[in-house]
Amino acid sequence: MTQEELDALVSGSVEEQIQGGAQESAPQANESEEVMLDNVKIDDYQPKPGVVWPPPPPNKEHKVVHQLDDVTRDSEEKATEIMDKLESISNFFADSESLLNDLNQVFDKNIDIFSKLNDKFPNVESFSEALDLNQNIKNKTKEMSENLQSGQDEVMIAMDTMQYQDIHRQKIERVINVMRALNRYMSSLFAGKIDDSKRVSSATHIEGDNTVDVVSNDDIEALIASLGQK
Repeated sequence: MTQEELDALVSGSVEEQIQGGAQESAPQANESEEVMLDNVKIDDYQPKPGVVWPPPPPNKEHKVVHQLDDVTRDSEEKATEIMDKLESISNFFADSESLLNDLNQVFDKNIDIFSKLNDKFPNVESFSEALDLNQNIKNKTKEMSENLQSGQDEVMIAMDTMQYQDIHRQKIERVINVMRALNRYMSSLFAGKIDDSKRVSSATHIEGDNTVDVVSNDDIEALIASLGQK
């Protein structure tokens, strides 16, 4: 290899290193197009296609405080209905448990009678079968009573869990109070000494606006004339 070929090879490798370092240090095109603030794109703050902007009119369907009031009222009504249903279920459990206690008294009497008959007539199989049947049924009623008690416990747990609704209502009412206080503050902050009905009317469009309906000279002269009359 000649000296000229060696010099060309060395200079070429140096240029490749310089270009490679420049490519590594320079941001890629797609990264430079996205400006990030606290991991949030600025484009996220721009209106998206199909999104209504400015916000919808302040009618009954869009008033925030009205909607929050509706939420608290409806949730309170539904929570009251659920609590009433849970109380009814608990009453059904209690009534069923009372009926089981009455049945247990009957079974105890039957067991006592068939026990005496079985002792007196051990060879009569019907007495022995009736005794076993009543004893088995009484054991099942004990299990039923335990299940009813467990059901009542679950109802009480559900009623305690429903207390979250009252906490949510208080939180929403707190938000409503803050919003109403801000509304009163903003109204007081932007209040003026002159009533709006007594203020000078403003032109809808003036020269320089991006619209075809620019105010004419006649409109300006009429506006000046109205100012002189006040």
